[in-house]
Amino acid sequence: MSSWAIVAIIAIIVWGVVQYSKARAGIISDEYGKETLVPRDDGRSAAQLEAAQRELEALRERVKVLERIATDGNTGEARERDRIAAEIEALRGPSLARPVTKEEPNE
Repeated sequence: MSSWAIVAIIAIIVWGVVQYSKARAGIISDEYGKETLVPRDDGRSAAQLEAAQRELEALRERVKVLERIATDGNTGEARERDRIAAEIEALRGPSLARPVTKEEPNE
């Protein structure tokens, strides 16, 4: 078999795979060669699709909040703020540990 025959066979196979993939995806061509996507009716109602979209948006918002929580505590500014707060608490510590007593006058 000549090399040109092998190239032709491989080209036909690749063309067939591409056409099969387009057909499975619902892409059709008109007589001018313009490709369009065929709308699918997968049995879902519009209400179900709307509910799924709302749920997806709610989940995206939750992920944003979780990302903010995960990253805000790990910034240099947050670590500095925690260090200062710990230092302030350490300075307050001994004075709070001593009970405040009223001095009695010596008679």
